[in-house]
Amino acid sequence: MAAGSGDDVFVEFEGVQKSYDGVILVVKDLNLAIRRGEFVTMLGPSGSGKTTCLLMLAGFETATHGNIKLGGVSINNIPPHKRNIGMVFQNYALFPHMTVGENLAFPLEVRKLGKAEIEQKVTRVLDMVQMGGFKSRRPSQLSGGQQQRIALARALVFEAELILMDEPLGALDKQLREQMQYEIKHIHESLGITVVYVTHDQSEALTMSDRIAVFDDGVIQQLADPATLYERPENAFVARFIGENNTLGGKVTGMNGVNATVQLDGGPTVQALAVNCGAVGNRTMLSVRPERILIGDASAPNVLEARVVELIYLGDHIRCRMEVAGDDSFIVKVPNSHAHAALNIGEVTPIGWVTEDCRALDAV
Repeated sequence: MAAGSGDDVFVEFEGVQKSYDGVILVVKDLNLAIRRGEFVTMLGPSGSGKTTCLLMLAGFETATHGNIKLGGVSINNIPPHKRNIGMVFQNYALFPHMTVGENLAFPLEVRKLGKAEIEQKVTRVLDMVQMGGFKSRRPSQLSGGQQQRIALARALVFEAELILMDEPLGALDKQLREQMQYEIKHIHESLGITVVYVTHDQSEALTMSDRIAVFDDGVIQQLADPATLYERPENAFVARFIGENNTLGGKVTGMNGVNATVQLDGGPTVQALAVNCGAVGNRTMLSVRPERILIGDASAPNVLEARVVELIYLGDHIRCRMEVAGDDSFIVKVPNSHAHAALNIGEVTPIGWVTEDCRALDAV
């Protein structure tokens, strides 16, 4: 799973394992290289091992086995406060008895910087997060979004080369969370710092990241840029976890180069890209995105009969739930445009897709 090589690698996990009880591994043989200046997100469901990896990198947890390097130097035995890493938590972790300015000055005072330099750095970082007028306020006088900006500023103020973020936007409402995603992304791009970000929110990961490591059961299932993860998932878990996805079960009945012929459980036979489905006779799960379905087009390479079960108006598109091959949870996203005829509940219509948009993956 390692990526990146040579002098550009800044953070490196080499064969890292973690067990809390000496029996069950919550992180299993992790090998991951992060380039200097990269924004990498560790994405996965609760209990997948992503936060444990972040805590080991921060120094709050110790690896049971393996090596963690920063700038080519092992940090396994270096205490957290000497790793020069900035950390942003979901709960902000601001000192309530200190003003904003005092909260930001504290890590600089610990490093014994001069008063004038501290003042300069605090002012600069407050302007960076658009909080210049809040220096004298206490955390209790700030909204959740404002507190999160100050927590981010505190991680940036001592100019650490590496910033770790653990679900930092989880407590914010949807609109503010989306706004902060773009702001963090822009700050990362302007400063060129390395960011390792942990979240269970796949849309957040897609928005912000250079690369995403998708975790499940202590293992990276796939490591790639957002477009590759969405367009070319390597297994059934990634296909279902990243974005909305339709799945159909079946059996591989033929192989022809890069394509597989699949007999669906509901009867029809379709063609799909043979990504991770093994040999003829194997069970497989087909994956196709809702926006790639061609509706009312009987000339598509793969055509199935579908019955409209539910229609939900979502402004820019109509979310259409259909019964396909005996499965009534099949979703089609129909663009809200004059080019698309109106659908009616109960109506039966052909749907289809091009072979390249359907991936035959491991059965689950």
